[in-house]
Amino acid sequence: MAEGWARQLKGDIIDAYSAGVETHGLNPKAVHVMAEAGVDISGHRSKHVRELSGVAFGLRDHRLRQCPGVVPCGVGQDQGRHVGFDDPPRLAKEARTEEEA
Repeated sequence: MAEGWARQLKGDIIDAYSAGVETHGLNPKAVHVMAEAGVDISGHRSKHVRELSGVAFGLRDHRLRQCPGVVPCGVGQDQGRHVGFDDPPRLAKEARTEEEA
């Protein structure tokens, strides 16, 4: 979702990349919610950080401790920007209804 927003809002000046230490596939709820906001991420896919070796990027706070030894995180480097945010699937995990999720 963050990659989609970055590409939509600042794609002319930002090369946005998103990856994690695990892949989970593209979340259909994320695709739906982003489409409602006018951002098409249907062509995106879940990527592992190893796929982006050599690219400096930030990781979400709860994953930072898993990063060492995988690839350089880029956090604190000039070419990377770390912005922490809550994980949407984790936030929706205990939702009682589809609408609430």
